[in-house]
Amino acid sequence: MDTRTQLRYQGYISTPPLWTDDTVSPFKQIELASNTDAIDDDTVFKNQRLGKLVEEFVFYQLKTQKKVSWICDNLQIQADKQTVGEIDALYYYEGIPIHLEVAYKFYLFDTLESYKEPLTHWIGPNRKDSLFYKLGKLHNKQFPLLHNELTQIHLENHNLDLKSIKQKLCFKAQLFLPYQDSNRDVSPLNRDCIAGFYISFTKLELFRSLEFFIPVKLDWLVAPHQNVDWTNYSSALAIIEKSIKNKRSPLVWMRDKDGQLHKCFIVFW
Repeated sequence: MDTRTQLRYQGYISTPPLWTDDTVSPFKQIELASNTDAIDDDTVFKNQRLGKLVEEFVFYQLKTQKKVSWICDNLQIQADKQTVGEIDALYYYEGIPIHLEVAYKFYLFDTLESYKEPLTHWIGPNRKDSLFYKLGKLHNKQFPLLHNELTQIHLENHNLDLKSIKQKLCFKAQLFLPYQDSNRDVSPLNRDCIAGFYISFTKLELFRSLEFFIPVKLDWLVAPHQNVDWTNYSSALAIIEKSIKNKRSPLVWMRDKDGQLHKCFIVFW
């Protein structure tokens, strides 16, 4: 297995669940190991979209467990050739059928707007996604799909009884707090998910003395490490500015003069 894929897989593995109790969702998180052996050399992960690649990682990790017996994944539910929705995975765990939905997100704590509900503060780096929206989609669309009459024929094909199926989540995330605000309370979310900070492009000059690396999106999963081609502030600025003009907030790694590494979103807002 190539090194880049191994690093991405390890980044996924080491990302904790976004919450650990039942205060955020009625659907329980599955338990997965936070460390694992290297991927088998003959394993191939095909997806080049981050969300789908993480799905492959989750399925691979589950399939390596002796207690798991796989049924199917990415089950398309259709009506008149139109896709109504998709069941991420069905499998047996110790003989109990499980319906699993998978999510892996990058959320920033928004301070531009005022929110009454704590979870609504968490938004995507481009302000087009939010934890509150994702939870609503899971609770009101993705999990109810199992009970849709169109799904029943698929369950029957796999000899599954709807009443016996447990519905569970694998929801991992990396959280980013405003620059110099690392002590902010993130409850009821898992504080171990904090991966770095974010700062407005207008303040980027604060880091003029640092070195930069701008990973491709699939490498957002990866923990910063030294073995990359670092570039200076001026060169990084030119690349970052292109994203900012397109209202895209890039993720960057930064290395200070002491060799310490930082993971940071540079936001356009």
